[in-house]
Amino acid sequence: MRATALISTTGLVAASLLLAPTVQAGNKAPKSGKPVKAPVVLSTEVGAPFNLAVKGGRVLVADGGPGLVGLLKRDGSIKPIVADAPGAAGVDLAAGRLAFTTTETNYDTFENTASGLHIWSPVKKWSKHKGKFWGHKPGVKKMGVKKVYADTHAYEAARNPDQVNRYGVENPSQCVIDAFTAAEFPYDYTGMVDSHAYSVVRAGGKWIVADAGANTLWKIDDKGRISTLWVVPPQPAKITPEAAEAFGFPDCVAGVTYGFEGVPTDVEVGRDGFLYVTTLPGGPESEVLGARGKVWRVNPHTGKAKEIAGGFLGATNLAIGNRGEIYVAELFGGRISVIKHGKISEYLSLPGVVAVESGRHGGLWAATMGNEDPPAPGTIVKISSGHKGNR
Repeated sequence: MRATALISTTGLVAASLLLAPTVQAGNKAPKSGKPVKAPVVLSTEVGAPFNLAVKGGRVLVADGGPGLVGLLKRDGSIKPIVADAPGAAGVDLAAGRLAFTTTETNYDTFENTASGLHIWSPVKKWSKHKGKFWGHKPGVKKMGVKKVYADTHAYEAARNPDQVNRYGVENPSQCVIDAFTAAEFPYDYTGMVDSHAYSVVRAGGKWIVADAGANTLWKIDDKGRISTLWVVPPQPAKITPEAAEAFGFPDCVAGVTYGFEGVPTDVEVGRDGFLYVTTLPGGPESEVLGARGKVWRVNPHTGKAKEIAGGFLGATNLAIGNRGEIYVAELFGGRISVIKHGKISEYLSLPGVVAVESGRHGGLWAATMGNEDPPAPGTIVKISSGHKGNR
């Protein structure tokens, strides 16, 4: 089972990219120097708010629970913009267009049967309506919308870019093969066909989609034409004796290095023009294998990538601050961490955090997952206004 299934249910210089340092967060990031005030809850009417988009004072949410893309209202309600968006995960508003991702999943098999990026644009020019088309009058029905669909599921089935990756154990012994076979866990395989178009951002006149099933960044134009920008490399982890015991493996598995599937979860554009991407490490994220989530810097033209930070526990989302700092939502760590001047620290404890987003002036918002036991709603919260810089 890919990590994506678990999420569903619950002036550029290449040299600077390659020379960027790597820093590690560890399981317990140190606290940041300045205390952060408790976030203000803006809404409790979301279930699985996988992504937020903050544009022009408006907050949009892709809520995979009810399957909708909506606008946050002042009273905390969510006004649907797209009411039928199964598995909604990503949303962005740029260049007069609304872009959002959807995925249809067979939950009996955890197989994604459809996935892609929707690009909606008003028939008349955006400038005539002062950026108030989406979520405000004039409404969609009155103006009309041109709809484009980029079918990442079909493209993945035809191309499968991560088939170049070999996952599992290199040259496994027969004992290791038998152990993984008995556990019904693949021991040696190449990238499989799967698409879960997750997060989206506008960059350089194209849409960049982080596909958590294909383990790939797609580049998509406004006509829906898809190309491959970057394939996340395998994420190796050594199985310690303690991990082997926890998994119920025999002693021969201890010391083996397993190449897990790196899963991209979010993509944003930095102040330097590079793309910044969070990835899950594949496999379990717990003390058994440690915190292995990462942040990468990716050249949007060449696809060359460099890991710049690691050691995150469930890195599901990131946001770029107005001073270039990077905020990382750690779902399994229950916190937002910040990367600043090459150092990682805990910015805010926020259990269930799944998304974090910054506004034009550096304001910071976040969203948390709903919970069944004990029952609790998902939330959208505001952390800082950002008018005078982030706290």
